[in-house]
Amino acid sequence: MTALKPPTRAGTLDTMTTAARPAFTGPSDLHMHSNHSDGTQPPAEVVRQAHAHGIRTLALTDHDRTTGWDEAAEAANRLGMTFLPGMELSAKHEWRSVHVLGYLFDPTDPDLIAETDRIRGDRIGRAERIVRNIGRDYDLTWDDVLAQTTADATVGRPHIADALVARGIARDRAHAFDGILHPREGYYEPHYAPDPLTAVRLITQAGGVAVIAHPATGRDRMMPLATIERLIAAGLGGLEIDHRENTAAGKRMLREIAARHDLIVTGSSDYHGAGKPNRPGENTTSDDMVARIIERATGTPARHP
Repeated sequence: MTALKPPTRAGTLDTMTTAARPAFTGPSDLHMHSNHSDGTQPPAEVVRQAHAHGIRTLALTDHDRTTGWDEAAEAANRLGMTFLPGMELSAKHEWRSVHVLGYLFDPTDPDLIAETDRIRGDRIGRAERIVRNIGRDYDLTWDDVLAQTTADATVGRPHIADALVARGIARDRAHAFDGILHPREGYYEPHYAPDPLTAVRLITQAGGVAVIAHPATGRDRMMPLATIERLIAAGLGGLEIDHRENTAAGKRMLREIAARHDLIVTGSSDYHGAGKPNRPGENTTSDDMVARIIERATGTPARHP
């Protein structure tokens, strides 16, 4: 497995202008994925798509890795966009999958690197186990899955879904996840992920700002309020509220929590290219909230054009 490789200090990211906070000139989308995790497009194309949809500030938040930062930053600079380096760190609370968005953290932090290495390593083993399970009943092999990935990607269930589509077993990713890849079908395998408290602490200790991604996706998936309170006490910076998967009731509850604790509130698309119907800019983050993220972070600077 390829270890997480942060951008070099002499590379593109550190040669961009970062001196003063700019006057933002358009909407901000702070949750986007490339084919370095489970998106379907290279980082530069994700940036171009964001720009085409009117986005002028974006964050690339691939799962458990930062390898797309340089390419995305270069593309954003060419298009006159502000780029916030980020990541979506996998976590788990009891049986619930919890994703913690991290912004502007130090990508060379050894504790964070060790944890993301462990997460990605177990994710690959888990994907192989799922494919073996499916292969007992369907014509699917590990090579089929690898054919749907890039060299930098961590293989996961979205890539298995793409392989199922390529083999004609599923119509699209959504069909695969609602069918064969659903836990009720019996092929599912768990994977390692830290608890959310650990995830928040890792990001904040690396100088970043931690934001819980779409924490209210349904009654049975709403993060317990007591857990959110503990995360806030541990340094949680904000909540991603405007997201298509959050319920209306959940959004209202989250806004009350955010107001009570003066948390950063974000909105974003969770764009995955062709992997999901989400479109860049369908939800956005206000300028003042973007500025709060930039001002709070100490790990790595935002990249302004």
